[in-house]
Amino acid sequence: MSPAELLARNALRYPERRFLVTAEGSLSYAQAREGVSRIAGGLAGRGVSKGDVVAMLMHNSQDNVLSSLAASWLGATPAPINTGLIGDGLLHPLCLTRARIIIVDATLLDNLLAVVSGAPDLACVVVRGEMPDGLRREIAFETLAELAGSEGGVPRVEVADLDPGMILFTSGTTGPSKACVLSNRYLLRQAELHVKYLELRETDVLYSPFPLYHIDAATLTVLAAATIGATAALGVRFSASRFWPEVRDLGATVFNFMGATLTILWKRPPSELDRTHSVRMAWGVPMPEWSDGWKERFGFELRELYGLTDAGVVAYDRVSIGHRQGSCGQVIDEFEVAIADEGGSLARAGEMGEIVVRPREPGLTMTEYLGMPQETLKAFAGLWLHTGDLGHLDEEGFLYFHGRAKESIRRRGENISAFEVEQAISSHPAVLEVAAVGIPSELGEEDLMVFVATRPGATLDGPGLIDYCRRRMAEFMVPRYVSFIEELPKTQTQKVQKYLLRKIGVTSGAWDREAAGVREEMRYAR
Repeated sequence: MSPAELLARNALRYPERRFLVTAEGSLSYAQAREGVSRIAGGLAGRGVSKGDVVAMLMHNSQDNVLSSLAASWLGATPAPINTGLIGDGLLHPLCLTRARIIIVDATLLDNLLAVVSGAPDLACVVVRGEMPDGLRREIAFETLAELAGSEGGVPRVEVADLDPGMILFTSGTTGPSKACVLSNRYLLRQAELHVKYLELRETDVLYSPFPLYHIDAATLTVLAAATIGATAALGVRFSASRFWPEVRDLGATVFNFMGATLTILWKRPPSELDRTHSVRMAWGVPMPEWSDGWKERFGFELRELYGLTDAGVVAYDRVSIGHRQGSCGQVIDEFEVAIADEGGSLARAGEMGEIVVRPREPGLTMTEYLGMPQETLKAFAGLWLHTGDLGHLDEEGFLYFHGRAKESIRRRGENISAFEVEQAISSHPAVLEVAAVGIPSELGEEDLMVFVATRPGATLDGPGLIDYCRRRMAEFMVPRYVSFIEELPKTQTQKVQKYLLRKIGVTSGAWDREAAGVREEMRYAR
């Protein structure tokens, strides 16, 4: 079964029940099915068929959800792309997927047009919103409204459970971002398990303020709601000032949190409206030390879990057991989880090492990294999926997370590839070499710091480097701290010793763009 078939079944079972709620309004299951059919008809008329990839560069919206399901309706594979990407970062997923068609928000069209000449497979651009004048016509352009204007329906294409259902991108750690190919079974079973272990109800309104290119919104919110005929509610982006009003307006009963979002909400002044909502539970990572205080203030519990796009969610705080301090949950029945040492041998209970995962049924983890066969083989070495995360298990199967072994920086809910940051900065003519590291943040997770050695005789300062970064990378990847040093510390094999840079940390000589008053259009606005 595919996500599109799940929607079709729900449209017959309870056509008038609310499926999707956004600031634009609400759609019933029957209305959503009609919208999906129209977009699918338009895509089919442009040559999209089973096995094709439909790229999507869209902010959260009803059209985003319907377009993804429309691709599924045709047996094609939706590939949502991070809307913050620009330049080579945006070109990479277009080339990797070899998508011939992309649906893009009009507000993001300029970013796409800047790189479209480097994506030779791209033949059709569908614009959600108003079409600008003066577009070159070697590529076909049309609006989503035009594409979805056909009256005729299109038969749903039958697919196999293990056929590709979606491509989601994860940040690389030592190279470019990887494209996780997720089967139809992965998408629907992960949604079912989310419902099972969080004990979600058909009367729930599952709310996520996070983007649909993340598993949290795409699978663990939209598809989890569809699994039980509940309602999915989507915000456009997280904003502390808008969060609680949006939760109230959308009637959310469950929401998910990520990264620093809980800390930002917690640090806001207490209000008489703190308990004026319908929320009964929230889930996500990481669990704050003050979770008991959260329940006392806001009136509901927080649930932690452990998972990643590559492997799915493998551990949950079970409602019947409750949270065990320091743990991110108990390994669920559908997975095996073990801890591997540096040699690949499995560790004993209590010993720390790399978290490795394998499912007890087919299709619960990603199928492959698209176009990266060697990376796929490496990830599944020894018949375990290697997460690159450090942790330990106790005797009762509770999993404890100790950090990321991969060279990745977790900032404001985004995984940032240090390699990609370094590649962009190293292209500056004044930069000799650069290293990016994560520095503990007062909001939890990390802030991004770069150490830069300049070329002899070259001059460069913090503001100049930040301006250079902003023109070449997504805002969430732009460093906060810049430290100029004479030479990066290296091993005898010329590998940068980043642990020494982390020890140096933020000194009085480091430039802090936030302290300097350089404003940032952060993904998580205060």
